[in-house]
Amino acid sequence: MIRAALIMLAVLALPARGEEVVASLSQDTIAITANFDGSEVFVFGAVKRAAPVPEGLPLDVVIALQGPLAPVTVRRKERVAGVWVNTQAVEVDLAPAFYAVATTRPFEQVLSQTEDLRHAVSIPRAIRSVGAPPDVQDSQAFTEALIRLRAESGVYRLEEGEVALAEQTLFSARFELPANLVEGPYRARIFLTRDRAVVDLYEAQIEVRKVGLERMVWALAHESPFLYGSLSLLLAIAAGWAASAAFRLIRL
Repeated sequence: MIRAALIMLAVLALPARGEEVVASLSQDTIAITANFDGSEVFVFGAVKRAAPVPEGLPLDVVIALQGPLAPVTVRRKERVAGVWVNTQAVEVDLAPAFYAVATTRPFEQVLSQTEDLRHAVSIPRAIRSVGAPPDVQDSQAFTEALIRLRAESGVYRLEEGEVALAEQTLFSARFELPANLVEGPYRARIFLTRDRAVVDLYEAQIEVRKVGLERMVWALAHESPFLYGSLSLLLAIAAGWAASAAFRLIRL
C-alpha cells in the first residue's frame, strides 16, 4: 500500500507535457471496389499547450503514412550472352507496400538522424533488411533499387514542405493514395518536433479492405484455390465457346 501511494505521488509530481498533438484523419476506412481508382486522406490537427509557445526554436510537423509490411525479393539482372537474366537476389525482410512522408520543411531540417533512427521515419529507415547471401557484396544496392522502383511507381514518396502550419498551432496535409493499394492496416504517425527533436507523437490507423465483388473474388482465390481455378477454367471455356458461336453467326 505504501509503495503504491509513493508511485502515485511520483506520477502526480511529473510536470505536464509542454506540447501535445491533437489530430484526426478524414477517414479511417477505405473500401476497395471494382471501380476503385485511388483515394485521398486529409490529416489535420492542432498543438495543445500547457505553457506559452517556446521562443527561438521553430515548430515542425512530420507526418508518415505507412502501408502493410511484407518481405520482398529484389533481383539483379545482368546481360549474359546477349540475354538479360536474373543473377543475384536479396530478400528484404520487411518493406511497406506504401510509404509517404510529408514535412513542413526539408526533412534534414526537421528531424535529426538520431531521431530518425529511433522512430524509423525516413523511407530507408522504414525498410528492414538484416542480411544478404554471402555472395552478395553490395546488399544495400538492392534496398536502394527497391526504393527507386517504388518511388517511380508512386508508392514511396517524400513530400517536403507539404504540411501546412499556421501560427505554430494548426497543421494539415493531404495524401494521395494510388489505385493499386494493398489491403491491410495503414498506420499514420504525426511527429511534433523542435530543434530536430521529437516533442510528441500521435498515431492513428486506416483500414483498407476489399468490398463487394472484389472481396468475394479475393476470398475465393485465397480460401478455396481449387474451386477458384475450376471456375476460372469454366469461364474461359464458356467465353471461348461464346466467341466461336458469335463468329459463326457473323459468317452466316
